[in-house]
Amino acid sequence: MGHTDSLEALSVNVAKRTFDAVIVGAGGAGLRAALQLSEAGLKTAVLTKVFPTRSHTVAAQGGVAASLGNSTEDHWHWHMYDTVKGSDWLGDQDSIEFMVRKANEVVIELEHYGMPFDRTDAGKIYQRPFGGHSMNYGKAPVMRSCAAADRTGHAMLHALYQRNVRAHTQFFVEWMALDLIRDAAGNVLGVTALELETGEVSIFHAKATVFATGGAGRIFYSSTNAFTNTGDGLGMAARAGIPLEDMEFWQFHPTGVAGAGVLITEGVRGEGGILRNSGGERFMERYAPNLKDLASRDVVSRSMVTEINEGRGCGPHKDHLLLDITHLSPEVIMKRLPGIREISIRFAGVDPIKAPIPVVPTAHYQMGGIPTNFHGQVIVPKDGNLRTPVPGFYAAGECGCASVHGANRLGTNSLLDLLVFGKSAGESVVADFKSGDLSLKPLPADAAEFSLARLARLESQQEGYAVADTRLAMQRVMQKHAGVFRFNDLLKEGVAAILKVAEAAKSTIINDKSRVWNTARQDALELDNQIEVAKATMISAEARKESRGAHVRDDAPDTPEHPNGRDDQNWLKHTLWYSADNHLEYKPVQLKPMSDDVEPIALAKRTY
Repeated sequence: MGHTDSLEALSVNVAKRTFDAVIVGAGGAGLRAALQLSEAGLKTAVLTKVFPTRSHTVAAQGGVAASLGNSTEDHWHWHMYDTVKGSDWLGDQDSIEFMVRKANEVVIELEHYGMPFDRTDAGKIYQRPFGGHSMNYGKAPVMRSCAAADRTGHAMLHALYQRNVRAHTQFFVEWMALDLIRDAAGNVLGVTALELETGEVSIFHAKATVFATGGAGRIFYSSTNAFTNTGDGLGMAARAGIPLEDMEFWQFHPTGVAGAGVLITEGVRGEGGILRNSGGERFMERYAPNLKDLASRDVVSRSMVTEINEGRGCGPHKDHLLLDITHLSPEVIMKRLPGIREISIRFAGVDPIKAPIPVVPTAHYQMGGIPTNFHGQVIVPKDGNLRTPVPGFYAAGECGCASVHGANRLGTNSLLDLLVFGKSAGESVVADFKSGDLSLKPLPADAAEFSLARLARLESQQEGYAVADTRLAMQRVMQKHAGVFRFNDLLKEGVAAILKVAEAAKSTIINDKSRVWNTARQDALELDNQIEVAKATMISAEARKESRGAHVRDDAPDTPEHPNGRDDQNWLKHTLWYSADNHLEYKPVQLKPMSDDVEPIALAKRTY
């Protein structure tokens, strides 16, 4: 248990809790990191805005990728090839090799924790095909996704949470982290945090701080993300001077329920679902003749938007397409896709056993985030070294960017990312403890002042902009200017528009000044984080003058010199955005794998 005392050096009495490690976020990455630390005997605190099993990992449906080879022949190097190709060669090949080689180990560990994977007739973990995953270097689809029906994330969170309870991890539920605490030397010393029930601020002082705060999909108007996905870790890192990496790359999932945004897993297509236009045509055969409906997500999303833009959309407004599984037996649907049937009936008013589901591409996943290496250490450029660890600071999961996803993530690599890098970050913290690299450094006297000033502004501001109106303005700007297809003029306008919204966000007001259960205050604090992510996204996207993965510009067309509009000579590099002055820096992509005896995946045109 952490002890509590007052921090006398502060002008306001602020409680302080001291731990070996504090983890912000209790989704898959946070729980996996916490487990590694608690089982090693470290005193570990986990801060979370919602109860751990309600974290957004619970919404992951289709599975976790691992080359177990239970259903079809498979190999980790095929998985590596698919991931590098899927990333449009922006992924770092050392991190990708590390992830795919660890995949079988972390999935089998999860099985031993009690996760109820579906089983083959032989009793092995059931695996299904997924978009962009192939055998023999793109020759045919492979069954690589380890699934628990269409509720894989739900099963994973419960297994990991129960294991953490056993390991005596200490959870602070309904707490919101506010800001990173750094000293003059740049060391990370913990976080300030707000207890949502009471409105009281505390300092969590720790030798190691791990961010596992998830994504920020709620910066867009239409998103598959939970309302809690507000980019808190990214906002805190940006305000503390840490750059954000590759934030121009956002994945739009091909199949969100039209009008609702709720996710329909790619596993539906893995089980045999077919995308159709208003003429009933299986149109993906024209865009991806080999993998068809199981091409990578950015390819499928752009194909769908093209169909809609060319007038072949469905419905009275011709604004969506259809996902058809009516040819599957009701028994298969009820066994493999029970949650999807429930979602379709509830949100689309359609029973997929009888009629196709209306779907449209929807903002889903951020490929970028806080820069890390594959050890989970946060790394920044310093004194000419592009990969300098920030002492005491680690990140994993969607908020981190080890750059395994590059410009486009393959489905089911996200749950793999959570497990591999959550564990890796935990292992790094334990190793740094044993080596003596981590110690409890003294807090600066003004450790909580920045957070207290942010809260005081919300308390005192009498005139300004409503939080909800400002958030909506941000979401509409992002949806219009940084969507599936991007245009030069729209991006330039988008930069000006998002900077204008960011100015308004500095003067937001909240009407309810109550300190108890005040969601208005939480919304305002979350908006501060969302604005940082939105600025990083728009400014980075406007600057990248090529098409790559999920970032497709109309002024970067497909030519022999620039396959699919990709410009490897000038743009095979990672973007780093700094909040203080909105300036950009770049660092090279790591094209060399982790192991000397592993061949790099050579640059090529990306086709499916």
